[in-house]
Amino acid sequence: MSTGIISTEERERLNHDEAGLIVMGGPDALENHAFADWFRQLQFEGWESFQQLPMPARTDEAWRFASVKSLDISAYSRPLPVPDATQSELIERSVALHDVAGRMVFANDQLLKREILSDTLRSKGVIFEPIEKAVTEHADIFRSHFMTQDVVLGSKKFAALHKAWVKSGTFLYIPRDLEVELPIEIYHWLHGDGGSTFPHTLLIAGENSRVTLVDYFESTDENASGFACGVNDLFLERGAKLTYVNVQNWSRKTLALQINSTVVGRDANAVSMNVNLGASYARSESVSRLVGEGGRSDMLAVSVAEGEQEFDQRTLQDHQQPNTASDLLYKNSLADKARTIFAGLIRVEPHAHKTDAYQKVRNLLLSDDAEANSMPGLEILADEVRCTHGATSGQIDEEELYYMLSRGLTRQLAQQLIVFGFLNEVIERVDNDAIGEHLAARLHRKFA
Repeated sequence: MSTGIISTEERERLNHDEAGLIVMGGPDALENHAFADWFRQLQFEGWESFQQLPMPARTDEAWRFASVKSLDISAYSRPLPVPDATQSELIERSVALHDVAGRMVFANDQLLKREILSDTLRSKGVIFEPIEKAVTEHADIFRSHFMTQDVVLGSKKFAALHKAWVKSGTFLYIPRDLEVELPIEIYHWLHGDGGSTFPHTLLIAGENSRVTLVDYFESTDENASGFACGVNDLFLERGAKLTYVNVQNWSRKTLALQINSTVVGRDANAVSMNVNLGASYARSESVSRLVGEGGRSDMLAVSVAEGEQEFDQRTLQDHQQPNTASDLLYKNSLADKARTIFAGLIRVEPHAHKTDAYQKVRNLLLSDDAEANSMPGLEILADEVRCTHGATSGQIDEEELYYMLSRGLTRQLAQQLIVFGFLNEVIERVDNDAIGEHLAARLHRKFA
């Protein structure tokens, strides 16, 4: 049988038993029977769903403007073990913030290192484990939250593929009334040309807890091709506060899809940020469900696209209860022949009165060949709401550029500073100086 994830030939000749063999016996973690029967059954069901669901087409509204021809995944291989020497190197490279409460490092869906730097957190009930351990040791709470949210923005087929192939990732549980003062870092590495990875993060913030989590998505070789299909599920119980940052820096030959779901309980506050730097085609789907009165969700994104990169961003701000608030701010800079797509919807469900929701997308075009597509939208089914949305696209102000050139700056440096200032408005909304400084340094490196 081919080493590809799924080829046309395999799809045509797979029968029920062979599908089970691929899902339950193919991936390394399943071959050693580390997962419970119920989890293996979920993966089998995921594989069946993947086979039955159609591939996206550009005529699908959820994939409007997208380069669906990029979605051929038949050439990519299953996640393979990483050599010991490479493991050691990646562990050394997996440090962005020096003061953290914990860190996990994965490569090709294999856990390389887990460290909790505070025994106090463990003693207070923090659970920080890889998925393969959480499935058995914390089965009840894990099972009741794992991939329970509907995928509604177009990538249901790829969510099913993820469910079928996920074999590692992070499970983080913060008990009620506990504040984790330092951030937690997770690194996901993709190693090997033509490889694949299925990173997963499941976070549950208990009542009145507080935590900051940063996910990094990296390739060991910037010239290697690859396929990444990730899922993040974030749950905030009453009064919880979460800051979540997703830094996507796959190789420039990687096809990447990321499905994000945030559930915000009563009086809870979620701040989530996506930073798009790498990949050839990267699609992110972010859904924020405000299920408790008084909940708030801030959805932020910064994208720096150049060459022929394409960043495809789909969002939903779903207000299900009264007196909830959301604020979306996405900023994109586009150079060369880069493309961005934004399709976002603010939905106010019946009886979700006094909703306060904003949605703003701004595109800065640095080239006549760059293309920005923006489709903000509203669906309001309640009264007494305040909802606004808008999208703008423009170029660098020539007067501002002239002023900087007259001060002796080169045109390239002047443009970089203007673009950084444009994007920095979003970065500053992350309430952590160390993270903000790191993200700013990342942007400067990409500009360089």
